Amino acid sequence: MAGPTDTLAARWTAVRERVDAACRESGRDPAEVAVLPVSKTFGAPMVREAAALGLARFGENKVQELREKTAALADLPLEWVLIGHLQTNKARDVARLASEVQSLDRLELAQALHRRLEPEGRTLDVLVQVKTSPEQSKHGLPPDELPGLLDRLRDYPTLRVRGLMTMAVQSDDADAVRACFRQLRDLRDAAAGWGHVLPRLSMGMSGDFPLAIAEGATEVRIGTAIFGRR
Repeated sequence: MAGPTDTLAARWTAVRERVDAACRESGRDPAEVAVLPVSKTFGAPMVREAAALGLARFGENKVQELREKTAALADLPLEWVLIGHLQTNKARDVARLASEVQSLDRLELAQALHRRLEPEGRTLDVLVQVKTSPEQSKHGLPPDELPGLLDRLRDYPTLRVRGLMTMAVQSDDADAVRACFRQLRDLRDAAAGWGHVLPRLSMGMSGDFPLAIAEGATEVRIGTAIFGRR
């Protein structure tokens, strides 16, 4: 039986406290760092419980889950963020259901989303996912292709480019993890010189978010530490 410290409410409180502590340790204002609860693989009842705590924005990896949960929770004013790799043939559902995509990593995907959004008169917030890890399993745009993609995205007014996203290398070497986050921050800073204002940096998950906050994250994506082990 779950004890009083092993409830969703207790885990959420603990995560927010840890995020705030990491901010203070890095000399940052906790108000600068948002937490995106990642509800992937957890069912609609768990999301409903989280919504009762005041959470209203949730990250999902798969379009199928996004479809199922938006239908089951249509009575709640929730926002859905697609953070997983997205195939172009799933753009229609994402354009219809999501409020944001954090995994935009190629021009073809931008074109597919724009084609679906334009007839509906909708816009979509997007973050460009950049590959900062050498692991083959990680998706993302090669860093040297970022300037060109940002320039091309200006052709698609339905997509509001808000910032960058990355997944760090999975490693016990804190320096290697921080280097991934630092590279994303440096790219964001460089983009200002290219004429692109990108205020948001989505980086850091349950296992490494204090390092991401130290390197400038404005949002951390937390699943396990909030919802429990999958």
